Amino acid sequence: MLQERIVKDRVVVVGAGVAGLASALALSARGLDVTVLERSPAPGGKLRQVGIGPARIDSGPTVFTMRWVFEELFAAAGRNFSDHVRLRSLDVLARHAWDAETRLDLFADEAQSADAIGDFAGRAEAQRYRKFCADSRRIYQILEAPFLRATAPSLPGLVAANGLRGLLELPRIRPFTTMWKALGDYFHDPRLHQLFGRYATYCGSSPYAAPATLMLVAHVEQQGVWIIDGGMHALASAIADCATAQGASILYNQEVSEVITNSGRACGVRLASGEQLAADAVIVNADVGAVSGGLFGASVRRAAAPIAPESRSLSAITWSMVAKADGFPLSRHSVFFSRDYAREFADIFGRNAVPDEPTVYVCGQDRIDNDASTSASGEEELFVLINAPPVGDTKVFDATEIERYAERTFGALARCGLRIERRPETTEVTTPSDFNRMFPATGGALYGRASHGWTSSFARPGARTSVPGLYLAGGSTHPGPGVPMAALSGRAAAASLLADIERDLQRVGPAPVAP
Repeated sequence: MLQERIVKDRVVVVGAGVAGLASALALSARGLDVTVLERSPAPGGKLRQVGIGPARIDSGPTVFTMRWVFEELFAAAGRNFSDHVRLRSLDVLARHAWDAETRLDLFADEAQSADAIGDFAGRAEAQRYRKFCADSRRIYQILEAPFLRATAPSLPGLVAANGLRGLLELPRIRPFTTMWKALGDYFHDPRLHQLFGRYATYCGSSPYAAPATLMLVAHVEQQGVWIIDGGMHALASAIADCATAQGASILYNQEVSEVITNSGRACGVRLASGEQLAADAVIVNADVGAVSGGLFGASVRRAAAPIAPESRSLSAITWSMVAKADGFPLSRHSVFFSRDYAREFADIFGRNAVPDEPTVYVCGQDRIDNDASTSASGEEELFVLINAPPVGDTKVFDATEIERYAERTFGALARCGLRIERRPETTEVTTPSDFNRMFPATGGALYGRASHGWTSSFARPGARTSVPGLYLAGGSTHPGPGVPMAALSGRAAAASLLADIERDLQRVGPAPVAP
């Protein structure tokens, strides 16, 4: 009977980012009439590619983890994930450098990482690393079912999920200690303290303000990091293709200007062209700031609490490049640390300024582990990123400023031995202003609300809203930022919508049968 009712429900999904596509795949698999509206000409959202000549450079998320999220998503739709997305695992998770002589690799194999840390900083640090891995794994195990898979963040729900045991386990996830302070219990070498503190930036946050709970990110990475054939954008294309194969419609170059309500319930959307599409439910896959900022109409702006500018997560300045790189043995993922980490985050979150000396991330997109594949000219595809304040809605980054930041960034790389020959014609720069244009009402913040303070994770909205028929999904909602987390949010929105349909069906009873 539920299936008979479901096939009559029409859902509009606003946004073809990973979360919106995950919702569309999950709902179309259950027989709903799903239409996805995307204002860009292609799917992916933050999974964007930058074209430079024939090169297509991943210029958003570049690390693929938690493959089980997508295996479950595809399996629920009757499909095999590996039939649609080809993965290659990395042995080297990341290469880290502090200067031209000081380097450390972390590996997919924990024992190999421990040996490397022992050679780098001594046997005692290697032993403490083992303890860190065990504790980060425990945090993840405590949180996966009652928090990461939940449709809404709830401290009571987290505690109640395991009864008295849940209450006793609360201190083990260390919500009341900052990540930086907690890491001092494990790592006495300041370089390792800095390395593992960087995991807070995966959630757009400062290790000096984020809770130690985010140590779980280390375990997520330890579970495996993969390369996707065709780049990260291929993941979005695969989900979109499977959703359309099941009957979903994905319409590109279609900007939604308003979510329409009737008697307080979402009942469709209005496009920028003026066209209206009726719907029984609407899922908005956009930053929650766009909803609370009125970009989808006044009638739904209270469906999401606004994110104050001081609560925004990190933005970035990025360089998507085809260039020669030498002097340093790049791995697929390489990190070059600043000499004053505390000042770096004080610059960003305290002064709203680009750091004088940034930590730099480089993705060598032609590299698998340590193997390089360059063109006949010796050039390769590179993505270079530094963290920046989310001020893209109040500040314009002019060419002179951008070049000053480039000198700081590529100067930091040169200090560590990496020389990159920049050419303007094969380089595209993206600033917080550009990110704010692509993702309005964010200031360029790429992760929604910063995870600062123990309550921050519970401040993210869940899938359901105060407006019946309106659901939220995306990296700024629960359970948080990152590609797999966004997919989980899309699944949560779909699950919430299906549960509400079933509840309404039980309330009104079965449809009458024609004689």
